[in-house]
Order: sequence, then C-alpha cells, then structure tokens
Amino acid sequence: MLFAFFFFFDKFICCLLMLLGFRFVMSGVDRISELPESLLTQILSYLPTNQSVQTTVLSKRWENVWLSVPCLDFDLHSSVVPYHDNQVLFTFLDNLLNFSPELSLLKVKVKCRDMMIDGFMERLGTVISRGTEHLDVESSTDYIDDYTNSVTLPCVEFMPMNLYASKKLVYLKLTSSGLRDPGFVYMPCLKFMHLEEVKWRVHLEKLISGCPVLEELTLLRDPEDEYKALLVRTRSLKRFRVLPLRNGYVRSRVKCTLKIDAPGLEHMSLGDDQICSIVVKNLTCLLVVELDVKFRVLVNTWNVSKINVIRDFLNGISCARHMIISAKTVQALARYSQLGMIPKFNNLSRLQAVFRSKLVQFLPAFLECCPNLKHLILVLHPEEMEEELELTDVPQCVSTTLECVEIQDKFEWEEGKMKVASYFLENSAVLEKLILSPTAYNQNIYEKVNKLTKRSPVCQIIHE
Repeated sequence: MLFAFFFFFDKFICCLLMLLGFRFVMSGVDRISELPESLLTQILSYLPTNQSVQTTVLSKRWENVWLSVPCLDFDLHSSVVPYHDNQVLFTFLDNLLNFSPELSLLKVKVKCRDMMIDGFMERLGTVISRGTEHLDVESSTDYIDDYTNSVTLPCVEFMPMNLYASKKLVYLKLTSSGLRDPGFVYMPCLKFMHLEEVKWRVHLEKLISGCPVLEELTLLRDPEDEYKALLVRTRSLKRFRVLPLRNGYVRSRVKCTLKIDAPGLEHMSLGDDQICSIVVKNLTCLLVVELDVKFRVLVNTWNVSKINVIRDFLNGISCARHMIISAKTVQALARYSQLGMIPKFNNLSRLQAVFRSKLVQFLPAFLECCPNLKHLILVLHPEEMEEELELTDVPQCVSTTLECVEIQDKFEWEEGKMKVASYFLENSAVLEKLILSPTAYNQNIYEKVNKLTKRSPVCQIIHE
C-alpha cells in the first residue's frame, strides 16, 4: 500500500509540473524560478539526476539548484558522463558531494557500468556517510571479455565497509555486488533489504542479526554462491521472499539448505528450486504463503529422511491463512499426497492454485486438506484436458464452508469447464458466488452454466 501511494504521488507531481510549465510558458512569465529553493529542490528530486542537471541551462537561477537535491538517481550509462572518461565522472561526483557537505543525500540510486572504476567505491562510501536512508546500487556480474578472454570485475565488486555502521539507512537494495565480512554489523534502522546475486563474504545470519528492526528481506542467490546453508533468524521480519535464479541458470554449484526461524513472519514467498531443503521454525504469525517450488528433496521417495524434511516443512506452514501455489508445486503436492504427507491447513481460508489439466482430478483430495476454506481461485493451465475427467469426492470445505469460487483459464474446452463449474454448484451448500473469467467462459458456455442445478439457493453466477 505504501509503495502504491508513492507511485501515484510521483505521477501526480509529474503531471503537476507539466501543467504548471504549460501555464507559465503560455503566460510568458517564468514563475517557477520564483519559487523558494527548497521547493525547487523537492521538484527536482522526482527526476533522474541527468535530467536534474540539464535544468542548469534554464537560467542562472537554476545553475546550482540540482546540487542541493537530497536525492541521487544516477545511471553511469547516461550521456551526462562519457563512458570511458572516469575523470569527468569523478569531477561530477566530487562537485556534488562537496557543494553542501552538511546536507544529507536521503535517497541514492546508482546503476553502474559493467566494468570496475577505481575510486568509485570510496566515493560511494562518502555518499553513505552523508546519512543516506534509501540506497539502491545495481552493479553487474563478472563476465568474460570476448577480446582478452579475461574476467572483468563489476563496477562495485564489494560495498564500502561503512555500510555496516550506517545509523540512517532504512532501505537497502544491492544487485550483483559483494559484501565482505567486517567482523561486525550494526544497522539499527534498516527495515527493507533486497539482495540480488550478491557475492557473500559475510554470513547471512550475521548480516540479519545486525538489523534489529528488519521487516522485509528479499534474496536472489548468486549461482556461484558457495554457502551450504542460509539461516534467516529474526524476530522482527514480516515479509520474506526468495526469487528464482535468472539468466538461464539451471542449477547452482553448491547444494544449499534454507533455514527460517522468524516468529513474526507474516508473508513468505519461495521461488528457488536450487534450494535443496527448506527448514522452518516458529512461523506462528504466518498469514500468506506463495510457493513456486518443486520440492526437489524428494527425488527418491523411499528416502525416509528426505520425506520427513518436506513433511516438516508443510507442517511448519500449516497455520497460513492464504496460500498461492504454482502448477509445479501442485504437481509435487499431488505426488506427495500419495504418501500421506500433506497436513491439514485448518486456518486456510483463501487458496489460489494453478492446476494442469491432468491434475484437476487431484483437486478434491487437496481441498480435503483445507477444511475451512472460504475462497478458491482456480487457474486451469492452458492444456487439453482428458475427457474422462470425473470429480466425485466432496471434501468438507466444498459442502460446508466454501463461499466463493473463481475459475480462470485461457483455452477452449467446453466439456471440462462445465464439469468443473457443475461440481461446485451441485455440491457447495453455502456458495455465494461462482465467478467465471471471460477468458475461460464465453457467453455461450456461461448461459449453459447458469442453467445448472445449484445446491446453494443464494449462489450468484458472475461473468466478469
């Protein structure tokens, strides 16, 4: 909600500036330049730095305004700084940092080049020391130079050490950079940490322990990561996400175990199939779980220890109230259900799941594990269903608690859609809404569904 507010606020400011500029040009009077400098710097803070610098050509009034902007949104690929002229880059940064050293650069976003620049990390350390609250640094991964066949280091190979001692930093996002082990970590105000393909030289546990008020953590592992275990142990964390590997990587070199001990965690999203096992503990406040994993730990279903790992994980998240699961997770759960591994999700009231055609038959068995489910969003994967589909078993939630069912898909298969819709209409005693996506149910099919027998007298069929 907070991010949405700032997004629309930014759009509002941009539109306001355009409107004001149009009125002032039409009147022939430059009234923007007459505004207080504090307001001008606030206006420029919504622009990328290269555009902010361009305002210096407007008049002498604007010559140094950009130097007082409390934000730095800097793309090293931009035309402001010549690509191979590092001295111009340093002169630009030094002028910015030395103009008003007493002022804080509250928000800093830097998109780096794909090569190391000597002296850039030290200047980044100076930026951090200026009381930065929001820091977003996108470097680049190591790559092989086609001409010299040598490894080229990213612009920011490792972040400056004073990052760990920042007393102002609230938001940190690092992409394709590195973190050395400083021997200590103490970032007392950090609430949001987003790390993508970061080279670890410091244990994640130590990093998190130095952030006593951390609320949101996002990780995207470096495929060259050599750590065999990632431990997320924190009482303050509320949102945790693990993103899948990018750039076509199939697997990482080292098998890794993810351990999560977060009694305050409310939202967890897991999407990395390179993690070999997931161990959870104390997830007593869990509200939302998003799963896009295959649970590779069960390559051999006869391995009792591996079976116990996945069973313990499912038990550990069984208190969730809202669950979102992908097609490959449904496929894994269908397999494990044959071993009696899926626990009861007694608190689950809302479920969104993607079912491939051949697994729709598994739907009643899975719903049997959700005895108090109220809202089901069923996404049918765009594949041809088998004509012998039969849904006969009626789990407890379908007959007693299910109030709303949404059916979505993007393919034409009238018979299967009719069977799925009629299953819920004929067996749901308290169903209030059956919502049919127009991409799944055209007008002709909708009219047929609307004529089906309804067990619930208050049920409405909605064709959105």
